[in-house]
Amino acid sequence: MSDDQHDINDDSPPAIPPLSEQLTRLQLPFLRTHYHQLASEAAAQGWGHIEYLEHLIRGEVARREDKSLERRIYQARFPLVKTLDQFQWNWPKKINRPQVQNLFRLGFIPQKANAIFVGGVGLGKTHLSIALGHTACLHGHSVLFTTAVDIIHTLSAAAAVGAGALKRSMQRYLKPALLICDLC
Repeated sequence: MSDDQHDINDDSPPAIPPLSEQLTRLQLPFLRTHYHQLASEAAAQGWGHIEYLEHLIRGEVARREDKSLERRIYQARFPLVKTLDQFQWNWPKKINRPQVQNLFRLGFIPQKANAIFVGGVGLGKTHLSIALGHTACLHGHSVLFTTAVDIIHTLSAAAAVGAGALKRSMQRYLKPALLICDLC
């Protein structure tokens, strides 16, 4: 029997690439880096197949959620990250704390409503705006932080190029679920 005849009649399955290579091709990095370690833990803990798979999938989902949050925060273009917990409530004296805290429930976003912080310089409007945007990112919403000056410059430059460029530039500001426009 020649080698050619052997290849034609060979019913054995084709060689399967190593598991880590397949996980790389499927873009499952958590599974690729943790399947062996979790298999050892599963054996030591007496996990069944489904429980082992559940741990792997839970880890991959958590990794993807973390990456998605990082991407939303990066795309929001915050000048720095601020949170509501960092806000100094003792200044200004007349701030309506329950009303501000209610905004952080984000009920205005699905309603496509506006939230506007009005007050003098140095009262914390930018801090609260960034904190509100950060909270929105944590809850899965797309956010863009910008300034009124940046919007004017961007749209003016796009208008000078033509209607198509202006339309594309407008989409940048209309696309996020939350647009934060700081007047500074």
